[in-house]
Amino acid sequence: MTEFTPYSALAGGLLIGLAASLLLVGYGRVAGISGIAGNLLLGAGDRAWRVAFLMGLVLAGLGGAWLLPVGSTASPRPLAAVAAAGLLVGIGTRLGSGCTSGHGVCGLSRLSPRSMVATLTFMASGAVTAAVVRWIGGGA
Repeated sequence: MTEFTPYSALAGGLLIGLAASLLLVGYGRVAGISGIAGNLLLGAGDRAWRVAFLMGLVLAGLGGAWLLPVGSTASPRPLAAVAAAGLLVGIGTRLGSGCTSGHGVCGLSRLSPRSMVATLTFMASGAVTAAVVRWIGGGA
């Protein structure tokens, strides 16, 4: 994760934008992953497209790992730290009424003021957290 890879980053960004656009145009839905998954778990009536979208994410990740195994490595962090981080992200998405994909990709493209504030908050919180973790961990 130390080398900048502009082509793969551009390709990934284009694919995310394409998927979000297709979901919005095709189904009239915003591609906010926390909302898609959360409403699926809460038993929303429109389950089919939610399952298909989430399975597409999983299958794309598995396909990417199969095609480019070099970029697919286990986390160097302990499992407990990864689980705690995931829990905190889940809590944050509930508090922020959405996640980075919903606010950052879909909300900003629709010029939503709420999404602008949420995305600035996500980015600032992430930068501060990374700085604190590096400071506590001695620059790791």
